[in-house]
Amino acid sequence: MYKQALSDCILKRITISQPNLDTVLSYFKEQQVGKEEVLLAEGESSKRMYFVKSGCLRIYFLQADGAEATRYLAFENNFATGLTGFISQQPSQENIQALEKTEVLYIAREDFYTLLDQIPEWEKFYRSYLEGAYVTNTKRLMSFITMDATARYQSLIAEHPTILQRLSNRMVANYLGISQEALSRLKHKLLNNKQ
Repeated sequence: MYKQALSDCILKRITISQPNLDTVLSYFKEQQVGKEEVLLAEGESSKRMYFVKSGCLRIYFLQADGAEATRYLAFENNFATGLTGFISQQPSQENIQALEKTEVLYIAREDFYTLLDQIPEWEKFYRSYLEGAYVTNTKRLMSFITMDATARYQSLIAEHPTILQRLSNRMVANYLGISQEALSRLKHKLLNNKQ
C-alpha cells in the first residue's frame, strides 16, 4: 500500500479506528517532486500539508539581505508545511523546496480542517504535530542563542547525522547559519582535535 508509511506515522502518534484511519488516508494524494522544485514560494498561500515518503524538503525564508536561512529539513516520515501561513492563511513568508528527488503525500488545507471537524482522533494527531513542531523550533532557536557554531555542528553530528550524510556542505552550512568556509574550518579543526 503506497500510504503505508503515512499510516504507520499516524499510528505512532494516536490511536484511531481503521475506518477513521481509512478516511484520513483517503484525503492524501501522491506527488512526485523534482530536485530543487519549489512547492511553496514566499507570498503564496500555504494550502497543503506534505508528508515525505522519500527524499527531503527544506523550509527556508529570505533574510533582509536576500540570503537564504533554512528553518527546517523534512526527511522520510516527516511532515512539512509553511505552518504559520497554513494556520493564518496570510501570505507565506517561507518557501518549501525539494533538495532531492522527492515523493510526497499531501493533503489540502480545507480537507485537513474538514477532518479536524469530523474525526476527533485527527485533532489529537494535529495537537501532537503542533507540539512536536513547537519543541523542534524552540530547540533550534535556543541553539542559535546559546551555542557557538562548533557546538551547533557537534549537536548536528549527534542528533541529525542524516543531514550531514545526504546534503551538500553548502546546505549544511546554511542550516547551521554559517558560511561554507566556516564549516570547512570547523570540520578541519574537529578532525585535527581527534588525531
